[in-house]
Amino acid sequence: MLKRRLSAHAANISLCLAVLTVLSGCEIKTNTQPAANGNGNGAHASTDPGGEPLPEDGGSKRVLIDGSSTVYPISQAVAEEFQRTHSDVKVVVGTSGTGGGFKKFVAGETDINDASRPIKEKEIARCKESGIEFLELKVAIDGISVVINPDNDWCKTMTVAQLKKLWEPGSKVKNWNELDPSWPEEEIKLYGPDTDSGTFDYFTDVICGEEGASRADYTPSTDDNVLVRGVSGEKYALGYFGFAYYLENADKLKAIAVSPTDDAADAVAPNSESIEGGQYKPLARPLYLYVNKAKLARPEVAEFLTYFLEEGQVLVGDVGYVKLGAETHAETLTSLKEAIGN
Repeated sequence: MLKRRLSAHAANISLCLAVLTVLSGCEIKTNTQPAANGNGNGAHASTDPGGEPLPEDGGSKRVLIDGSSTVYPISQAVAEEFQRTHSDVKVVVGTSGTGGGFKKFVAGETDINDASRPIKEKEIARCKESGIEFLELKVAIDGISVVINPDNDWCKTMTVAQLKKLWEPGSKVKNWNELDPSWPEEEIKLYGPDTDSGTFDYFTDVICGEEGASRADYTPSTDDNVLVRGVSGEKYALGYFGFAYYLENADKLKAIAVSPTDDAADAVAPNSESIEGGQYKPLARPLYLYVNKAKLARPEVAEFLTYFLEEGQVLVGDVGYVKLGAETHAETLTSLKEAIGN
């Protein structure tokens, strides 16, 4: 099920690129006007996160979501199932990255932002400036997976120290043998999320010691499918992204075990058990939805989010992430019901 969704998402991106290629040399104008009401209570922007025109009445039967590509498979799966029983509601899910999604959220262009990291102080300040009160909801647990090509038969584990040496700003590491003398003297081809990604923020924070601290000479993308293709197509490649994308592509990737200490014997591989149990350190992290509270007054938004938390936890496992623990799930659902007024 996830493979069809991710393949369709990648196909849409490829089609867009093809169209742009045909139109090269033409003058293309886009509507960049912000939402009519910055607090999210007025009309939406002229297009939704999927690029489709919105009706002039503000699309009262649409639920607009954007943000993290990591959370995208969950939101898209829930959206599809929700619309089976709510045919009068269209749920549109975009992928601008966590940071890119927050920019739209702050402008009142979306109802919900998918996020693979907590909201930043500067984003909180912008919400206040725009008059947006938000609700944070935990929806799943992820384990950022460090992946290599299946033909790589020398690297089974890496320590956090090795990952830092490889990814830190100004890193001079070029070849595999510079991390371990027993590894080949071949150049490492690096792939990772772009700087708008919450996965980028989290990885750099826990691996390099500072959010956003990373070497720049790697292939970045906001589309995790691009990263999958890059690593699977290069024998000496290494990359990182969310666990669901690794799991869906386990036939053409290998995930290495990561050790939080300098002893490789302490390394733990990412899987549902190690992520849920907290053994996969330091790359396990919660995934979030951020909701514009003003939008909860619209029944379709309140109903969708209730469905997301009550029925959607089954889908979290189906798409490859780890469901919330019972206590956390109950607390999250209570927070939503209180915000709705139930």
